[in-house]
Amino acid sequence: MLTVRATRLFTPLQWALLALAFLVIGVAVPLAHALLPVDSSFRPSTYVVTLAGKFMCYAMVAIAMDLIWGYTGILSLGQSLFFALGGYAFGMYLMRGIGREGQYQSLLPDFMVFLDWKTLPWHWWNTDSFLWSVFLVVAVPGLLAFIFGFFAFRSRIKGVYFSIITQALTFAFMLLFFRNETGFGGNNGFTDFKTLLGFRITDPATKASLLAATAVALFGTFVLARWLVTRKFGRVLQAIRDAESRARFCGYDTLNYKLGIWTLAAVISGVAGALYVPQVGIINPSEMSPANSIEIAIWTAVGGRGTLIGPVIGALLVNGAKSWFTQAFPEYWLFFLGLLFVLVTLFLPQGVIALFRSRTASSKAGKS
Repeated sequence: MLTVRATRLFTPLQWALLALAFLVIGVAVPLAHALLPVDSSFRPSTYVVTLAGKFMCYAMVAIAMDLIWGYTGILSLGQSLFFALGGYAFGMYLMRGIGREGQYQSLLPDFMVFLDWKTLPWHWWNTDSFLWSVFLVVAVPGLLAFIFGFFAFRSRIKGVYFSIITQALTFAFMLLFFRNETGFGGNNGFTDFKTLLGFRITDPATKASLLAATAVALFGTFVLARWLVTRKFGRVLQAIRDAESRARFCGYDTLNYKLGIWTLAAVISGVAGALYVPQVGIINPSEMSPANSIEIAIWTAVGGRGTLIGPVIGALLVNGAKSWFTQAFPEYWLFFLGLLFVLVTLFLPQGVIALFRSRTASSKAGKS
C-alpha cells in the first residue's frame, strides 16, 4: 500500500504569527497609505505599497509552482506564461478605459488608433466589461493549461522533456505577443492605465485597495493550497512525485490528478498576473520570458519545495535582493542569483525553510 504522511510545519502560535503578518500587510499598510497625510512619517510611500503588492503577486505564483513542482514533481518552466496571460486579460479591460479617456477619445485603445486600426479584433470582444475580464483572467490560463496538460500528461511526458516543452511554449507565445498585428501592443504591451471600476488608479485609496485585495488573494491561495495538500488529494500528489508508477498500479488515475493541479496552478498564476498589472502599471511580452519562469523555480527552490510557506519566503527574499541589487549593482544581479541558487542547492537542499524547521526541532529537544 502506497502512503505518504503529511508533515506538520508550524505550531499553532507560528500559524497565528503568520496570519498576523498577512493582516498587517493587508490591512494596516493599506489603511496607513490611504488615510494618513502625505507628509506623515508613518505613511508608507507609494513605492513601498507598489513593491509590497508586486512581491505578494510573485508569492502567489511561487505557491502555484510549489503545488506542481514541490508536491507533484512536475518542473514547469512556463509558469510566467500563465502569469502574463492573466495580466494581459485584465490589462485589456484597463486599456479600454484609456480609449474612452485618452487623447483620441475612441472606443479603441490608443495604440490601436495610432496604428490606424478601424475596429477591435475579435478577441477584444466585451473587454470593457469588468466581469468578463475577470472570467478571461481565470479561463484563458486555465483552458490553455488544461489542453496542453491533457496531451502532455496523456503522452506521459515528464522530467526534463516536460520542462523543455513548457519553456518552448512560453517562448513561442512571447514571440507571438511581440507582433503588432496580434493586437496586444507589440513590444510596448499595455501601460499608462487610468481608471479601475471608475476609480483613478493613481489615487492612494485605489492603490491601498489593490494591495489589500492582493493580500487577501495571497492568504486565500495559501489556505486553499494548504487544505489541498493535507487531504487525500495532496497525499496522492506526493505519491505521484515519489513513485508515479506505483501510484498508478495502486489504482489512482494519475493523469487526472496531475491535470487538475496543473490547471489550478495556471489559474492561480493568472489571478496573480491580473493583480500585478494595475499595481505595477505595465504588462508586456517580456513578462513571458523563459528567464522569468526560471526565476520562479529559483524562488521555490530557495524557499523550500513542498512546504508552501517556503516558496513565499523565497519569493520575498529573492525579489527583495533583486530590487536592491538592480539599483546598487545592476550588472551583478544575475551573478548573485546564480550564486544564491548554487549555495542553496549545496548547503540548504531543502531551502531556507529548513533553518526554521531545525530551530523548531532544537527548541522542542531543549524543552524535553
